[in-house]
Amino acid sequence: MKRRLLWTGFGAAVAVAAGAATWAVVPQQAPASDAKSEQAPRTVLNAHALLQAGLLQTQYRDLDGAEATFKRVLEMDPENKLAWYNVGVVSAQDGRPADALKAYDSALEIDPSFTSALFNQAVLLKRNDPDRAITLLKRTVSINPKASTAYFQLGETLARKGREGQARDAYRRAVAVDPSLRSEVPKSFQDFVTPSPSPSPTSSQAGGTT
Repeated sequence: MKRRLLWTGFGAAVAVAAGAATWAVVPQQAPASDAKSEQAPRTVLNAHALLQAGLLQTQYRDLDGAEATFKRVLEMDPENKLAWYNVGVVSAQDGRPADALKAYDSALEIDPSFTSALFNQAVLLKRNDPDRAITLLKRTVSINPKASTAYFQLGETLARKGREGQARDAYRRAVAVDPSLRSEVPKSFQDFVTPSPSPSPTSSQAGGTT
């Protein structure tokens, strides 16, 4: 089902599953030409070009080539969160979830608010470690309250844990952001969701269930 797909790093702007928010994955920009050292700008420019090449390789399903390219970016720029993130995407697509989780961890060490990495980790963990997945999804929606797919995933995960009241709230928020998701809400929850404007999350709501 489309909403279960990982958020990927193809292109400058990444459209997530149908009805989901669009996450901008902006390639690293080169520093200004008046930087003190010319070597640093050249290094970043080379890393930037390699990152774009890796994205193209991923798009054309050359996963081995893409992973090698992203790792070359990291040799030049170990703090490049997009390179770490895309290593995670490639590893997940290649059936190596443990490697993907480690790569996402590295991206999140650089930027703890990197919502795409938080979401992808949650999707990978929701079956084997649902409690951690719930925590990650809560962080995602607390950072971006318009993340309808994250709310939906949260609803699914909470429902499997038997936390029906919280699941209803998560589904309700998903549909409030994206009314087209209502048809995908399980029948037992559909009477509780309406495509109304999304309420502003309170501190307890934002950190409690997603």
